[in-house]
Amino acid sequence: MSTFVSVNIMKWLIHRQTASLGQITVTQLGAVSSAVGGSVSIKCRTSQNVYNNNYLAWYQQKDGGVTKLLIYRASNRQSGIPARFTGSGSNSDFTLTISGVQAEDAAVYYCQSYHIVQKPPSVRLNRNCRD
Repeated sequence: MSTFVSVNIMKWLIHRQTASLGQITVTQLGAVSSAVGGSVSIKCRTSQNVYNNNYLAWYQQKDGGVTKLLIYRASNRQSGIPARFTGSGSNSDFTLTISGVQAEDAAVYYCQSYHIVQKPPSVRLNRNCRD
């Protein structure tokens, strides 16, 4: 008999704006499941490229507990996180893969993107300019 692990997926979005230039959206699938020992891939897509093309993090939260950082800057595993968790992707398309899923991996997974949206350059004109 197989044991199935349900993985819920949610999203976080963090962005810093110097002007209001429109909304950045993050898209993920609702939920995935896997048999223990299987593999799951969780996708995260942003409507604009993330900062430096890799500022995306993945978090895990079990049963309303503390949120744990798994992956930072798209593919860097946080210290102490098992090697079965891997992150990949760049620009606006990212994936968290769990290989060899364990029962304890049942959780809510969040992707967090970071963006800097800059307003267009401007020129200030002063009335009384002298050479």
